[in-house]
Amino acid sequence: MIARADSRGQPGARAAALALAREVLETEAAAVVALIERLDERFVRAVDLILACRGRVVVSGIGKSGHVGRKIASTLASTGTPAFFMHPAEASHGDLGMITGDDVLLALSYSGESEELTTILPLVKRRGAKLVAMTGNAQSSLAQAADAVLDTRVAKEACPLNLAPTASTTAALAMGDALAIALLDARGFGSEDFALSHPGGALGRRLLTHVHDVMRTGVQIPAVPLGASFSEAVLEMSRKGMGMTAIVDERGRAIGIFTDGDLRRVLEKGIDLRAARIADLMTRSPRAITPDRLAAEAVHLMDEHRLSQLLVLGPGGELVGALNTHDLFRAKVI
Repeated sequence: MIARADSRGQPGARAAALALAREVLETEAAAVVALIERLDERFVRAVDLILACRGRVVVSGIGKSGHVGRKIASTLASTGTPAFFMHPAEASHGDLGMITGDDVLLALSYSGESEELTTILPLVKRRGAKLVAMTGNAQSSLAQAADAVLDTRVAKEACPLNLAPTASTTAALAMGDALAIALLDARGFGSEDFALSHPGGALGRRLLTHVHDVMRTGVQIPAVPLGASFSEAVLEMSRKGMGMTAIVDERGRAIGIFTDGDLRRVLEKGIDLRAARIADLMTRSPRAITPDRLAAEAVHLMDEHRLSQLLVLGPGGELVGALNTHDLFRAKVI
């Protein structure tokens, strides 16, 4: 047991705290690993019931199981399975109206005898809703009433008193994740689907932002004709402030690019720049991307080839846009 507060600074107390913390993690890890051997047709039955559900998954539990249930409902909802949490005590006072015959009730109770849950079970069944139980007691009232049972029993709690729900709640949380991901895979739920549920976060920005959303267009694009002089190209670079200019032919196709890096290399070579034409100094066949690609793909391409700028080309190779790392930073893609 951890030493009292007045001796907390003693080496022995610190060692005891570390030892107990490691024991807690080992106990909870063992509880999760033990679930692997228990996954069987009952788990498949739960997946099938939810996949066949024409309504929503209503998750319910009381106490610590309720807290875990809220997280499971959130995970399900964000991975393609419409779900919400219903407090079982509130269900007895009107919230039971949230459940329809098209729904599946996912009920969490380690003992399987939580009064708040067992009270509403007959009414849930009467409505025609299916019941998936997540419990540590396969012989409980909850398990007996269920259409599918997810066995989350643990050998012991991580609490030294074997009382506080610790390993059991970790096991339930892990089982909920396993269920959500199995459903995600069965639905063919992809990264773009995930982003649609997370439009306000960094992931949503990465997966929903396309190149055409962040690129510069029209007069903002630095570009000079193929016959331009070196000085004209440098002036265009200075005006547009992107650290480069594209070189285009008479049909507007990007033939080359000239960047700040190219400028430094040219100066090091001592070339007579007064008579130089940009066509002789540019980098031909520059790296480019199309406007319909994800901005995250532009980031990957720029990282892979160590680029600071990128041209955006249409289907015929015509220059339709340009972007640099500052544009991607402003869009919070990187």
